Amino acid sequence: MPADDIAIVGWGQTPSVASTDLTEPQLCLAAVNDALAMANIDRHAIGFTCSGSCDYLSGGPFVFISNLEAAGAWPPISESHVEMDGAWALYEAWVRIQHGDIDFALVYGSGKSSPSDPALLFPQQLDPYYLEPLGLDPASLMGMQARALLDSGTATERDFAAVAARSRRAGAANPKAQTLPNGAGESDLDIDALLAAPYVRAPLRAHDLAPAADGAAAVVLATPAKARELTDHPVFIRGIDHRLEPHQPGVRDLADSPSTRLAAQKAGLGANGGGVGVAELYATSSAQELILRAALGLGPDVSVNPSGGALCSDPVMATGLVRIIEAAQRVADGTTRRAVAHAVNGQVLQHNLVCVLEGER
Repeated sequence: MPADDIAIVGWGQTPSVASTDLTEPQLCLAAVNDALAMANIDRHAIGFTCSGSCDYLSGGPFVFISNLEAAGAWPPISESHVEMDGAWALYEAWVRIQHGDIDFALVYGSGKSSPSDPALLFPQQLDPYYLEPLGLDPASLMGMQARALLDSGTATERDFAAVAARSRRAGAANPKAQTLPNGAGESDLDIDALLAAPYVRAPLRAHDLAPAADGAAAVVLATPAKARELTDHPVFIRGIDHRLEPHQPGVRDLADSPSTRLAAQKAGLGANGGGVGVAELYATSSAQELILRAALGLGPDVSVNPSGGALCSDPVMATGLVRIIEAAQRVADGTTRRAVAHAVNGQVLQHNLVCVLEGER
């Protein structure tokens, strides 16, 4: 836990869409400009910049170097990059700003999934000898995880559909969330109608799986003193931590997420959800949301994914950072004094990050 809590003073995100003609640097530029405008600081005030992305998504070499145009890389700046979701870029910037020699850090995450096929791309994350040759795509792995949860007796397919219906209802009111394939009519919100849909990867249906999208997000971090100069309602990061599961999905209980539980403990969330009013969880399936809720100890009084979450919009490599932004927004506007955001990297909840946010005490 830091001696002085770092604050979030600005953020921006592009609308997440299934496909866009904009380049990835253009997406990043829009998000970065909005974040800097909200923070009301000049680009040259940034002491450190960190980005998160994955070149494999768009199929180009060193795309993250081109994305630096959005940050303004001339004159030369102090910057870093993680081949991960932007939430991990925020973690690196959170560490860097505590060194005490800078006041502001810029973080952004971006992904353009439309040029690639996730079913062919993401199996490359798996063990190259035993799993990758099988072509075990993310949807199939999530189907196995959902089956493990059903077999544990702690959830049903109706519970999955209830998560999807609630997420779609929330996403329909979020202008940043991608438009769902069939709109957001009553059939999309009715649990019985959702349960009548065909399986994609049993026991999961299309509405149970996050739709990959194109998009970007950005955050400006500041020291507490600078944050209080810029805004009367700073949002402080009270704790942040990330933990790993074993790489092989066959050697862990897919119906549980011990790494999320441990990260929450280290981040200072506290027992039984730690009194948070809002939780933004990066769940790429409806079953994963239920697993994460249990791992974090969230009760029925907690508003989970009021933005619609990844089930409505999954701009891969930015989605975790978007969860932090959406949670920070609820703290800043007074919806809740305390919120928790979660991000995931890897498949079936292998690597989990938990961020606890609070308003001014």
